[in-house]
Amino acid sequence: MTEVAALTGEELSTISQRLRVLRAEHLVSRRRDGKHIFYALADEHVADLIRAVLAHASEDGAHKAHNHHDHDDHSE
Repeated sequence: MTEVAALTGEELSTISQRLRVLRAEHLVSRRRDGKHIFYALADEHVADLIRAVLAHASEDGAHKAHNHHDHDDHSE
Protein backbone atom coordinates (compact mmCIF):
# COMPACT_ATOMS: atom_id res chain seq x y z
CA MET A 1 0.00 0.00 0.00
CA THR A 2 2.84 2.39 0.72
CA GLU A 3 4.06 2.11 -2.88
CA VAL A 4 0.59 2.83 -4.25
CA ALA A 5 0.20 5.75 -1.85
CA ALA A 6 3.56 7.15 -2.91
CA LEU A 7 2.71 6.83 -6.61
CA THR A 8 -0.76 8.35 -6.31
CA GLY A 9 -0.27 10.85 -3.50
CA GLU A 10 -3.26 9.33 -1.67
CA GLU A 11 -3.40 8.70 2.06
CA LEU A 12 -2.74 5.14 3.25
CA SER A 13 -6.22 4.99 4.77
CA THR A 14 -7.74 5.83 1.38
CA ILE A 15 -5.69 3.17 -0.40
CA SER A 16 -6.60 0.63 2.27
CA GLN A 17 -10.30 1.39 1.96
CA ARG A 18 -10.23 1.12 -1.84
CA LEU A 19 -8.33 -2.16 -1.74
CA ARG A 20 -10.86 -3.50 0.77
CA VAL A 21 -13.69 -2.70 -1.65
CA LEU A 22 -11.82 -4.27 -4.58
CA ARG A 23 -11.18 -7.43 -2.52
CA ALA A 24 -14.82 -7.60 -1.43
CA GLU A 25 -15.84 -7.51 -5.09
CA HIS A 26 -13.22 -10.18 -5.94
CA LEU A 27 -11.35 -7.84 -8.29
CA VAL A 28 -8.02 -8.12 -6.47
CA SER A 29 -6.39 -10.80 -4.38
CA ARG A 30 -3.71 -10.50 -1.76
CA ARG A 31 -0.99 -12.63 -0.28
CA ARG A 32 1.12 -12.08 2.78
CA ASP A 33 4.86 -12.62 2.90
CA GLY A 34 6.05 -11.85 6.41
CA LYS A 35 5.19 -8.22 7.13
CA HIS A 36 4.49 -7.47 3.47
CA ILE A 37 1.15 -7.82 1.72
CA PHE A 38 1.09 -8.11 -2.06
CA TYR A 39 -1.98 -7.27 -4.11
CA ALA A 40 -2.71 -8.47 -7.63
CA LEU A 41 -5.61 -8.53 -10.05
CA ALA A 42 -7.83 -11.47 -9.15
CA ASP A 43 -7.66 -13.10 -12.60
CA GLU A 44 -7.30 -12.52 -16.32
CA HIS A 45 -10.98 -11.53 -16.62
CA VAL A 46 -10.30 -8.50 -14.42
CA ALA A 47 -7.28 -7.59 -16.54
CA ASP A 48 -9.48 -7.88 -19.68
CA LEU A 49 -12.05 -5.54 -18.13
CA ILE A 50 -9.40 -2.96 -17.30
CA ARG A 51 -7.94 -3.16 -20.80
CA ALA A 52 -11.41 -2.66 -22.28
CA VAL A 53 -12.10 0.35 -20.05
CA LEU A 54 -8.75 1.94 -20.91
CA ALA A 55 -9.30 1.33 -24.63
CA HIS A 56 -12.76 2.87 -24.42
CA ALA A 57 -11.44 5.90 -22.51
CA SER A 58 -8.71 6.33 -25.09
CA GLU A 59 -11.19 6.12 -27.97
CA ASP A 60 -13.56 8.52 -26.22
CA GLY A 61 -10.73 11.02 -25.70
CA ALA A 62 -9.65 10.74 -29.34
CA HIS A 63 -13.26 11.10 -30.46
CA LYS A 64 -13.71 14.27 -28.38
CA ALA A 65 -10.43 15.72 -29.68
CA HIS A 66 -11.47 14.92 -33.27
CA ASN A 67 -14.88 16.52 -32.79
CA HIS A 68 -13.29 19.57 -31.18
CA HIS A 69 -11.00 20.01 -34.20
CA ASP A 70 -13.94 19.53 -36.59
CA HIS A 71 -15.87 22.19 -34.71
CA ASP A 72 -12.90 24.56 -34.92
CA ASP A 73 -12.66 24.00 -38.70
CA HIS A 74 -16.31 24.95 -39.22
CA SER A 75 -16.05 28.15 -37.20
CA GLU A 76 -13.52 29.79 -39.52
